[in-house]
Amino acid sequence: MHPSEAIRGGRSSLLEGRHIVVGVSGSIAAVEVPRLVRELLRHGAKVDAVLSPEALRLVTREAVHFALGHPPVTELTGDVEHIRLLGPGPGQADLLLLAPATANTLGKIAHGIDDTPVSTFASVALGNGLPILVAPAMHQDMARNPFVQESLRRLEAQGVSFIPPVREEGEEKIPPPEVVAAHVLHRLARGPWAGRSVVVVGGASVAPVDSVRHVGNAGSGRMAVELCVQAFFRGAEVTAYLGDLRVPVPPFLPSVRRFRTLAELRELVTEDAAKLRSASAVLVPAALSDYAVKARPGKVSSEESPSITLALTREEKLLPRLRSACPSPALLVGFKLEAVTGPEALGARARASLERYGLDAVVANGPEALGADDTSVLLVRAEGRPHRYQGPKGQVAGKLLDDLSRDLAPSVSGGAPVRSPAPRSR
Repeated sequence: MHPSEAIRGGRSSLLEGRHIVVGVSGSIAAVEVPRLVRELLRHGAKVDAVLSPEALRLVTREAVHFALGHPPVTELTGDVEHIRLLGPGPGQADLLLLAPATANTLGKIAHGIDDTPVSTFASVALGNGLPILVAPAMHQDMARNPFVQESLRRLEAQGVSFIPPVREEGEEKIPPPEVVAAHVLHRLARGPWAGRSVVVVGGASVAPVDSVRHVGNAGSGRMAVELCVQAFFRGAEVTAYLGDLRVPVPPFLPSVRRFRTLAELRELVTEDAAKLRSASAVLVPAALSDYAVKARPGKVSSEESPSITLALTREEKLLPRLRSACPSPALLVGFKLEAVTGPEALGARARASLERYGLDAVVANGPEALGADDTSVLLVRAEGRPHRYQGPKGQVAGKLLDDLSRDLAPSVSGGAPVRSPAPRSR
């Protein structure tokens, strides 16, 4: 067995049965292609690659062969590789991913010039109506060239989607392989979450004591971030309201708004009333303050005040406000941390919260998951038996979304919602 098969599906099976052709042009970012195709394999994809002559000056055919497990296309032969892989009929790929794509290659494709294997593959994909996803790589001055901008607009007008580049050191660089793969997953998603609007409220809120101190929660925000990631992988249009976090936010999440206090979060809910009304699901794995402190102006001096007495007042619960903002049939899923042992006691507490706040489901867990990479949760609905999931938080987040998907209201069209256009890269 080739080593490439040993890693297939190691991260997820979300691309199982999907066929991706990676087109590589002559940017120095071509050296990242072996890592990129391996990342796609880890999500279960079948991957082929086509390289331009300029790309072969930067990454060897053997390196890509090793990463794929079979030779890449480096020239067009009597086997008509461009038709066999991207033309109609059996074996047709699901996506052409141009990564990296130089200004030169994009200009050729935009104007119908086919003088390299990569540009010819793109010509066939455009003519056959196959999805094309592009990760541009070029100097920022080239990206600002009005003729390059015109080429990008022409391609977007034909349905080509772009992955936003990393802008640093005067360059527009291709993002890391994990980020490119995330955009591929999002673009190819087919299932109940594809095109749905999902709002995730996560992280911890704080209760300020003075201008520099606060009372907070021990939550890391990892589950909220993982839910955002897994929803994005499944094609959802994700909006995240995130408080204090101890984990990084992936750069591919398109809409992230931050809050510190519960009052700031309530303001976000009011401002985004229209978004919440149109959401298919609102997930609330947030560690929100139950109590507020009357904050003192400035900084309390520890030298002048050897002890401080804090008066805590109960905060307004956010869930009733969210239920009003996103009425049924939108799913409202609360997350409940309880210091109890045993699934029966945990389930009883979760069911009480479900009834008290009019939730559609509650995900309950104990304090042992705080700050940990793994978790064990209980998914409780108004009807039916609870379901338990345990393991790494990313895997649990995916399983929760797959389970909750059966509760989604039918889309207006009766099928998968129509996907909104990809954001413009510049």
